Amino acid sequence: MIEGYFDGGCWENPGGHASCGCYIVGDTGILLEEGYYIGHGESMSNNVAEYEGLIRVLEFLLDEHKDSPIVIFGDSMLVIKQMSGSWKIKKGFYASRARQAKELATKFTSITFRWIPRDENTICDKLAEAAMHG
Repeated sequence: MIEGYFDGGCWENPGGHASCGCYIVGDTGILLEEGYYIGHGESMSNNVAEYEGLIRVLEFLLDEHKDSPIVIFGDSMLVIKQMSGSWKIKKGFYASRARQAKELATKFTSITFRWIPRDENTICDKLAEAAMHG
């Protein structure tokens, strides 16, 4: 099984600087551990950053791991509930990314989304913060 973790943040939400962190681990060890600076401006928000992190995790896994059992963990209730189908994707700066993530998720044989508390997602939080300040 492969576990993927994501987190995102926007400093001065909305409209500030946004970044995300991605961490993926499998049977062979760490597959990905990176932070990404997304951008700055009025279309940036925490939800945009969270979804960008998820998209980067899904895109990384798609090529070589789409048939592996995958569990995706995140501390964004919005993202996890929307990806699991419990909540609808509505309007907002994040909506296009949410639809993109939903489409990417359909390409996997076995994928599950699970919410975790923020204190269980510290690796991704630190990666996102490092990308913001790096």
